[in-house]
Amino acid sequence: MYKENSPWNKTPIIDDTILDVLRKRFIYKDPYDEIYTIPQHFDERPDLCSYEFYGTAKYWWIFAQRNSDIILDPIRGFTTGTVIRIPSKDNISKMV
Repeated sequence: MYKENSPWNKTPIIDDTILDVLRKRFIYKDPYDEIYTIPQHFDERPDLCSYEFYGTAKYWWIFAQRNSDIILDPIRGFTTGTVIRIPSKDNISKMV
């Protein structure tokens, strides 16, 4: 089993060796999500942005999960000038 902050936490493992098809984790839409324009220093670096917002780089995948209609690739799609919604710490704590 994967740690609770892993994007693969809800994905089953078959025969203790094979990761099944990814089961995405639901992130609630919240009116308090911050609308954020990705700056140059975070271009293709959601890990650094995660560290700034959540105090850990482990939630890099949350941005793509919450903005799946905008960010198709969690790394390459995290580009300068893209406007996304950033879930609050309280919102992601409900998920993990």
